[in-house]
Amino acid sequence: MTKRIFRSIFTVAMLVLISSLVIIFGILYGYYSDLQKTQLKSQTELAAKGVEAAGEKYFDALDAESFRITWIKDDGTVLFDSEGTPSEMENHLERAEIKQALATGYGESSRYSTTQMERVLYSAKRLSDGTVIRLSVTQLTVLNLIMSILQPILIIVFVAVVLSISLASGVSKKIVEPLNRLDLDAPAANKGYEEIMPLLRRLSNQQSQLTRQSAELRRKQDEFDTATKCMNEGLVLINETGEIVSVNRAALRCFGTDTELVGKNISALPPEAGLDKLLEKVKQDGNAEGKAEIHNLVYELSLSPVRSGDVDAGYALLIHDITEKDKAEQMRREFTANVSHELKTPLHSISGCAELIAGGMVKPEDIKDFASQIYSEAGRMIRLVDDIIKLSRLDEGVNTMQKTDVDLYALASDVVESLKNEAKAVNVKLSLTGESSVISGIPQLLSGIIFNLCDNAIKYNRKNGSVSINVKDSGNETVLTVSDTGIGIPAEHQERVFERFYRIDKSHSKEVGGTGLGLSIVKHSAKFHNARIELHSAVNIGTTIKVHFPKAADQDKT
Repeated sequence: MTKRIFRSIFTVAMLVLISSLVIIFGILYGYYSDLQKTQLKSQTELAAKGVEAAGEKYFDALDAESFRITWIKDDGTVLFDSEGTPSEMENHLERAEIKQALATGYGESSRYSTTQMERVLYSAKRLSDGTVIRLSVTQLTVLNLIMSILQPILIIVFVAVVLSISLASGVSKKIVEPLNRLDLDAPAANKGYEEIMPLLRRLSNQQSQLTRQSAELRRKQDEFDTATKCMNEGLVLINETGEIVSVNRAALRCFGTDTELVGKNISALPPEAGLDKLLEKVKQDGNAEGKAEIHNLVYELSLSPVRSGDVDAGYALLIHDITEKDKAEQMRREFTANVSHELKTPLHSISGCAELIAGGMVKPEDIKDFASQIYSEAGRMIRLVDDIIKLSRLDEGVNTMQKTDVDLYALASDVVESLKNEAKAVNVKLSLTGESSVISGIPQLLSGIIFNLCDNAIKYNRKNGSVSINVKDSGNETVLTVSDTGIGIPAEHQERVFERFYRIDKSHSKEVGGTGLGLSIVKHSAKFHNARIELHSAVNIGTTIKVHFPKAADQDKT
């Protein structure tokens, strides 16, 4: 803008300079012409008086370097000429100034020479004897006049150009300076040119409108970000070209990355998610759902179009973590299959024994053995059903059962007393050590934890082995420890022994009458009490299981 203003001012200055020079030269040339004519007329009058007084002798002493003098008879014959030979000169009777002088007493004219680029002025006066005295002078043309004063003209032009450049530069900067100082953040507060105030007011109004719209957009964006950040589900917004425009934290966790994904193509997401296929499907069918396993977690993916009018403006990907749900469903199927299998075996045994007795195929003396078999299998079924019911209650919650203060040592003492005969039958020694420690809990569940741990320690022990139970109060928690000298648990099975119906040695479990649910009940009961289970075991050496119960203040957080 400064350059344009500079060029405009400089151009105007040059036009003014040229116009001024043209006008000045025109006026100067006119003044010069008038002055020459006046001087020529005066000299003609003087020459006429001189000739009238002295006659031809006047020309003898005449010094006429500035003028050309010609004396002409009334018939046009040249009597004298200061620059030529009269006899060789043509008749001047037809000259305009001669005709006018003979007719009126005085005449003047001018003639222009194209070859010599000059103009000649003529002035003639009739004398009393009828002759005519004529004076002429050469007048320069405008071009000759300019050429004669070219040097001062060039100096003037140079000075004018320098001044024009300096002034144009200063004025253009001064004009632009207020514009450069405009505060566009507050257009209405500017004090500049009145001509731009309508524009500034309009800018101010538009800026206020944009500020309100921006604030509204930020508010909505903050609400959206807050909502998406608090979502447990992953949310990814994709535009129509497959570029990610928004992604929340849950989605980043799902994809196992903290890298900024906004602006990247969906191909940057883990390929196992299969988003390319989902995108193709949603374009064809209008929506798409899928299931993917990413970083050992199972996710349900739902891709839906975001429509603007009749056009898909983008797509919204919703990601649900269904790992627990999928695992629970798998466990439910396994549990159902295991229950069916566990129930089928004793039922077949009971059914077989009953069928033989009913068919009279059993000797009277053997009926007692068959009845004992039926009783044993029925007891096994009852224990299995009881354990299943306990697990079901734990799965559904035990909110109906009230917590009370329980002395864990006293409860362990009762369990040990109830298991003495079972331990004695297999030559296993039971011992209880420790101290009284009161915790807040449900007695039935706590008793079940101790009973199942001790029962397993007895069943999977060696002959002449031992089981040690210890209750220790360590301030912030109470630790229940059950150690045995049994067969131990291999390292590869230790993470799964708390699963339902999981058995390391199925044949041995059947021999001792285990249901496969004892440790699962221990796990669920301990979880309800916010207890932590610690397992240490070595094959053919023994197993130690510790249950860390938090004190009442911590347990109340359940």
